[in-house]
Amino acid sequence: PPPPPAAASPSSARELAVEALGLVARLAALCRALRRREAEGDETGWAQAREEAEAARRELREVVRPLREPGYREALRRKAERARKRRLRLQRRKQEAKAAKEEEAARAAEREAKIDQWRAKCIQEVEEKNRERELKAAADSVLSEVRKKQADTKRMVDILRALEKLRKLRKEAAGRKGVCPPPSADEAFENQVESLKTLLKNRTELYEAEERALRVMLEGEQEEERKREMEKKQKKEREKLLQQKLEIDSKLFGDPDEFPLAHLLQPFREYYLQAEHSVAALIQIRHEWDQYLVPADHPEGSCIPPGWVLPSLPTNDTWATAVR
Repeated sequence: PPPPPAAASPSSARELAVEALGLVARLAALCRALRRREAEGDETGWAQAREEAEAARRELREVVRPLREPGYREALRRKAERARKRRLRLQRRKQEAKAAKEEEAARAAEREAKIDQWRAKCIQEVEEKNRERELKAAADSVLSEVRKKQADTKRMVDILRALEKLRKLRKEAAGRKGVCPPPSADEAFENQVESLKTLLKNRTELYEAEERALRVMLEGEQEEERKREMEKKQKKEREKLLQQKLEIDSKLFGDPDEFPLAHLLQPFREYYLQAEHSVAALIQIRHEWDQYLVPADHPEGSCIPPGWVLPSLPTNDTWATAVR
């Protein structure tokens, strides 16, 4: 094919088309004027209009001449196609960039959410430990105060016993010297001692009750702490078992994200998991399995496996491709 013209571009072709349409409209108006002058019999006006029409026709021919050159339309089509492909490519890149940006924003939001959740969990654990520490410190402080009061009460009891012993020794010494105190003095001393003993006994019982209450509270807190630790341990065990179950299900039935519920493997999945949703199906499956119960040392069979029988790994690339 002949080489394309240098001016074969969509913008120049658009300008030429606009200019040609203008000349066509002008030429149509001159033709109408010629018919009107001819109908009126105005030869001078008709001749003038004819010259203008001829000039417009020559000008239109010059304008559309580049459009009729060999290869112009093909070059114009190729450039327009390249421009269209470039616009589509830019639009696709823009959409891909937007999708990547949205995906990155979603991942960032997910990371931020996980970080916030982890931070809130850490803060909650620290606050719980601080509350437990403060409560234990307060309980220990109150317990130490109660023990101090008990020690003071015991010391007062010892002092009272020592006073009784001292008065007895002094009374015996005075009796050996022939000096005997009046009975009223002994009675007053006995009454005062009994009153003090009753007071110290009541205080001792009160302090013992406070100590028992504090010990019960501390034991309750320790029991709650052991219970929380046990719950955390059980939760971790459940999460571990759930993860193992998900891995086994993924190996047996495929990845849930890759194989949604509407996938063709869903009927098989429902068949193998029907015992989890139906008691009758569970009884039927157990009945079928119980038919093959044999001892562990039976030469013609083996015992039922405790869990899923996982498939073996592919032995060649063809098999691996089919599994994927």
